[in-house]
Amino acid sequence: MPNKSRILIVECMQEISSFNPVPSQYTNFHITHGEQMREQERLNTALGGALPVLHSADMEPVFTISARAGSAGLLSAEGWKALLEEILEAVSEGVQSGIDGVYFSLHGAMGADGELDPEGYLLQETRRMVGDSLPIVISLDLHGILTERMLQQVNGFAIYHTYPHVDFADTGRRAAELLVRLLREDLKPVTARVVIPALVRGDELITKTGCYGDLIREAQRLEREGTALSAGIMIGNPFTDVPELCTQVLITTNNDAETATQEAVRLAGEFWQLRNRMQGKFISLERAIAQAKTIQGAVVFTDAPDATSSGATGDSNILLKGLQASGYSKRVLAQIVDPVAAETAHQAGVGATIEVTLGGGLDTKRFSPMPVKARVRLLSDGKARLETMRAGLDAGKTAVLEFDNFVVVVLSKTVSLFDRAMYYANGLNPQDFDLIIVKSPHTEYAMYDAWVEKNFNIDVPGATSANLPTLGHTICSRPMFPLDEGVTFTPKAALYSRK
Repeated sequence: MPNKSRILIVECMQEISSFNPVPSQYTNFHITHGEQMREQERLNTALGGALPVLHSADMEPVFTISARAGSAGLLSAEGWKALLEEILEAVSEGVQSGIDGVYFSLHGAMGADGELDPEGYLLQETRRMVGDSLPIVISLDLHGILTERMLQQVNGFAIYHTYPHVDFADTGRRAAELLVRLLREDLKPVTARVVIPALVRGDELITKTGCYGDLIREAQRLEREGTALSAGIMIGNPFTDVPELCTQVLITTNNDAETATQEAVRLAGEFWQLRNRMQGKFISLERAIAQAKTIQGAVVFTDAPDATSSGATGDSNILLKGLQASGYSKRVLAQIVDPVAAETAHQAGVGATIEVTLGGGLDTKRFSPMPVKARVRLLSDGKARLETMRAGLDAGKTAVLEFDNFVVVVLSKTVSLFDRAMYYANGLNPQDFDLIIVKSPHTEYAMYDAWVEKNFNIDVPGATSANLPTLGHTICSRPMFPLDEGVTFTPKAALYSRK
């Protein structure tokens, strides 16, 4: 009986906002080694979807390292050095044990001080270690930036097809299935890449209902009918200001450069025609508050500019200040990152009344502290699980504070807040409130939009504002829509293949 094919399994995932002034560090990463990585088999993650495929194909995973961090600011030079050394050491050990292929789970929107293409560097070094003949397949978030250096190292890829993201495991499945085919069939992948000088944001990116989803379904069709080995449209993370930030269409076929080019050019042209629709639609804070006062049912105030899942600090108090100053009197539920206030609450204990400031301690140029006198309603360790992925959250010492008509969950660490997990974990049900602040551009429909009367996308400052021209990009290629006026575009494909 022939030996099982051995597949090197590696993961490194982080998304950053270049406009977050607080650097992320090595300690931001949750790192597991070897067999610990099997913990993801029961989760809706890329590894969780890939591993069953490899098992079914009678292939043996060679676990190396998983490094996962929440979205944050640019990774510090020291943090990148430590992370890089640990990943490359783990990869080297795995390669030396004997392998036949590589599956690398990535996000695509990392950035580090001194290395603005960390994923490209990791893939370059992995390719150097495994040689030219072994296949490397990667999975990516559609908000990633698939750089030319990355494309030069890999034999194939799979890209998320949903936003808000729910297809983490499915993307891992597609990546693993492609890797199995590369090992068992005489495939000759060729990828056509069309770079579109556009950054997009807004409701039309919701793939269930928006025009972006209509284009994604074309990419899915190409995969499902067998025209393409993989297909996707990556819109990048507009807050990751790096040289190759862009939107891009990627079509991989089996030795059919003409079809790959035609389909990539076609989809890129269709995307460009829709670029104006795929921009954020905002309302001023003042107008949103005025309308919310007159609405009978519950409303959401979307604080997308301070979206922690996109890389913001989470310490914006602009909406809280505006509601308080306006005399809004209905019940408000909110979350904020403020480790000092959380620690003060823990020292005082449940039931105590404390005088603290909320917010404005991290992104100090945009936000100033908000003084409050509050009652400590509840204290917790800040641990929860995301609703969609079931992955763990650790916000550190957490406190629920009450003042006037406000209930605020105060976190010590920045974690993803794109669902209701941190509310539920602290004994709070959003449906018990009249106005809920959500620090995420979008959530799954059932979480809020299914039952609130209105969801207001508020236009205020923040490191992840969808009002993209206000952010101040200095590194990405220009001209770039909507950062610049009069941007023109003629779709043209570049081809990539490995012999």
